[in-house]
Amino acid sequence: MIGYVTLGTNDLERARAFYGALLAEIGAKRLLQLPHGFTMWGTAMNRPGLVVTPPYDGGQAVPGNGNMAALVVDSREKVERLHAKALELGGTCVGKPGLRGREELGQYFAYFRDLDGNKLAVFRIGPA
Repeated sequence: MIGYVTLGTNDLERARAFYGALLAEIGAKRLLQLPHGFTMWGTAMNRPGLVVTPPYDGGQAVPGNGNMAALVVDSREKVERLHAKALELGGTCVGKPGLRGREELGQYFAYFRDLDGNKLAVFRIGPA
């Protein structure tokens, strides 16, 4: 159902460096870069992607309150690795990797904010 998620940035080159390094950890690559800044990463054009771009209206990019993009991975180790990479790249921790709820639910999440303050989650649902 989701084609791609767009996050605003006030520093396009810094955001491209952050997301290029971060998303490479889960096998995503830069798929598209348009002249006005729209830059998309993913595993294929027909799969969900993540976009960073300056706001189209030329205004300041500001993170929304309650907005969040969530990245699904196939192991808890990848949740931990991606969260650690985000922090290494200058992101901020807003929820350490760990179970959310009972073990039998298998909800393993971590949360961070990117360099512009956008909130992201990385998660695995299923057994360890």
